[in-house]
Amino acid sequence: MRNYFSWSLTRLEVLRTLRNKKFMFFSVIYPSAIYLLISGTQNTTDTVPGSELTLQAFFMVSMASFGALTAVLMGNSERIAKEREKGWVRQLRLTALPGRGYVLSKIAGAGIVTLPCIVVVFLVAAGVKGVRLDAWQWLALTGLIWAGSLVFAALGVAIGYVASGDAVRPITMIIYFGLSILGGLWMPTATFPDWLQKISEWLPTHAYAALGQSVEMGGSPHAKDVAVLCAYFVLFAGGAAWLYRKDTLKA
Repeated sequence: MRNYFSWSLTRLEVLRTLRNKKFMFFSVIYPSAIYLLISGTQNTTDTVPGSELTLQAFFMVSMASFGALTAVLMGNSERIAKEREKGWVRQLRLTALPGRGYVLSKIAGAGIVTLPCIVVVFLVAAGVKGVRLDAWQWLALTGLIWAGSLVFAALGVAIGYVASGDAVRPITMIIYFGLSILGGLWMPTATFPDWLQKISEWLPTHAYAALGQSVEMGGSPHAKDVAVLCAYFVLFAGGAAWLYRKDTLKA
């Protein structure tokens, strides 16, 4: 019965998001437009300092990751905060749905809708900017960026329980842009001062982008980056579940 409720909630989350045309348009088109804007100012032969990646390929992974981050973080946090205010979460507590089922349903529901964001950036990069990779690299990039987005989906759930409906958007925006910029999604971290590079290495967005960049260079993800993302996922998902239970006790 509990698995049935979890699956039903996940299906509902996906359908609700897909019906939100404004959100889908923003999530899918926005990162592709930013990619064209940034990569359009770069020389096609220039490479990222310290690597053999062209700037076109580097920003393709960065903006695909940024698009996935937009879809799961912005959507989850604001939706949950509003659901709490409207009493929807209170109604769910009357069902057989367990706390972990609610959190995992929100994470899975948000994660599923990231695929269009990733694929559209890849199509634009290949069709407009001439980025060329082997078939296995395209598939690996899609899978890794999609799987990594679940970390930020969990963060979105946690933020939705920390912030109220009025405060959730500014709080999410600060975290959203802070992680994106400091994690190297907007510019290579090799251009940062040494002290900032050391901080950036331990941010989830840095490890997230590094997954795809390692595949672009023909290798496999580094164990450190995978470990960092796994640790953040446990932290964010565990925090979200704890906040859900805490909110339940207060109700």
